[in-house]
Amino acid sequence: MFNNRFLHALLTMLLLTGSVLAQNSTTRGPYTVHYNALPTTLLSPEVARNSGITRSASRGLLNIAVLRDADGTQVATIARVDAAATNPAGQRQSLRMREVREGEAIYYLGEPRISSTDEQLDFEVTVTPAGSAEPIVIRFTQSFHP
Repeated sequence: MFNNRFLHALLTMLLLTGSVLAQNSTTRGPYTVHYNALPTTLLSPEVARNSGITRSASRGLLNIAVLRDADGTQVATIARVDAAATNPAGQRQSLRMREVREGEAIYYLGEPRISSTDEQLDFEVTVTPAGSAEPIVIRFTQSFHP
């Protein structure tokens, strides 16, 4: 399904742009959830195409990773991830999150629609790590400049 070379390039791009676009994290107990959102136009056409991501000025990319502290080592963890994005007009869109695995890394990706002009989306993400009954709810706002 995914070519490892292209997936590696995508994940590297997400990590690099995460530092530029203020990658955030929330820790609850042994779990840390890393999250960021960016315009898909920041991805190269080749990476987007080979990773099944729609590269468009009207698409964003939400990236979620869940890590569990295992004796001081961060281990990628399977989780149920539900997400929604709301624009300034109050239009809410549920995001279809898909799990992506590369080696021991696990990511959850969703693609919100954005307008072709500057837009700000309010995200609400609910993450329930495997084996945990307690969901972690994250709310954040991201501006997109396609």
